[in-house]
Amino acid sequence: MPTIVRRFLFVGVLVSAILACNLPIAAAPPVPTDPGAAQTAAAQTVAASVNQTLAAIPSVVPPTLPLSPLPPATESSTPSPTPSLSPTPEFTSTPTIPLVSVSMDTNCRSGPGQVYDYLGGLFVGQTAEVYGKNQNGDFWYIRLPGNSNTFCWLWGQHATIVGSAALLPVYTPPPTPTPMPSFELSYAGMDSCVGWWAELKLKNTGSFAFLSYSISIKDLNTSTTLTGSENGFTDMNGCLASGIVASLDPGASTTFSSPQFGYNPDNHKLRATVTLCTLVNLGGQCVSQPVEFKP
Repeated sequence: MPTIVRRFLFVGVLVSAILACNLPIAAAPPVPTDPGAAQTAAAQTVAASVNQTLAAIPSVVPPTLPLSPLPPATESSTPSPTPSLSPTPEFTSTPTIPLVSVSMDTNCRSGPGQVYDYLGGLFVGQTAEVYGKNQNGDFWYIRLPGNSNTFCWLWGQHATIVGSAALLPVYTPPPTPTPMPSFELSYAGMDSCVGWWAELKLKNTGSFAFLSYSISIKDLNTSTTLTGSENGFTDMNGCLASGIVASLDPGASTTFSSPQFGYNPDNHKLRATVTLCTLVNLGGQCVSQPVEFKP
C-alpha cells in the first residue's frame, strides 16, 4: 500500500476514536495572514491569561494601623509664639520738686559764690523750685521765679527748703569766671525831710572800685516809680547830707539815699534796682542788683 494512503487511513481511524469518546476538539486558530497580526493575537492571549490569573487571586485589605504620636519638636521646628504677659503696673507717688524760700532777699548767681555773675534774686515771700545742690550743700540750684528759662545758684544761709532735698543731685559748679565787679545791696531804713526816701546799704564784694550809680525805685502798691543817678554816693540825714563817698573801694561799705517820694510810703512794698559802675557818669563796667522791702 502506498505511503500516502496509509497516512490517510491512520488519520481517519484517529478521528473516529476521538468522536467515539465524545472528546471535544479545540478548533485550530486561524492562520494569520501576516506576522503583525500574529503578534497582536499572541499579546491578547497573554493579557487575557494574566487577567484571569489576577482575578483568581483574592483581594487583600491592608490592616488599619494605629495612629502614632507626633514626633517631639526639634530645634528646626518653628515654635508657636507664646503670648507675652504685661507686668502688673506698680503705682508710686509722683515725686514732688522741693521748694525754697528765704528769710532775707538773696542774690542768685551763675555759680555758687560771689565771683559768679548775678542772674537775679529770690525775695522774701517768693518760692522757687530746687533742682540740685553743690558738694558742700550750702548752695541750691534753682529755677528763678518769673523767668522759667533761668537757673541759678542760691546761697543757703537764709534759705528754707520745703520737701525732701536728700535725693537732689550734686552738680559740679561751672568754672570760676574772670573777676567782675560785684556788690551786695540791702535795705537800711526810711528817712524824711521835705519828702520820704529809702536808705540803702552797699557792700563792694568784687575787685573793682565803683565811682557812679543809677537807681530805680518803685512803689508796688501805687506803681509810682522814681529814678536818679550820681557820681559818688550821698547819704542824707534828715535835711542834711551827712556823708559823701566818692569811690566805693573793694571790700568797703556805705549807705546812700534813694530819690524822695512826695508821700509817706509807710507799709507799702517797694522794689529798688541799683546799678553800680566802675567809672564816673555810668561808664566802665556796670552791674545791677534788686532788693524788695516794706518800710
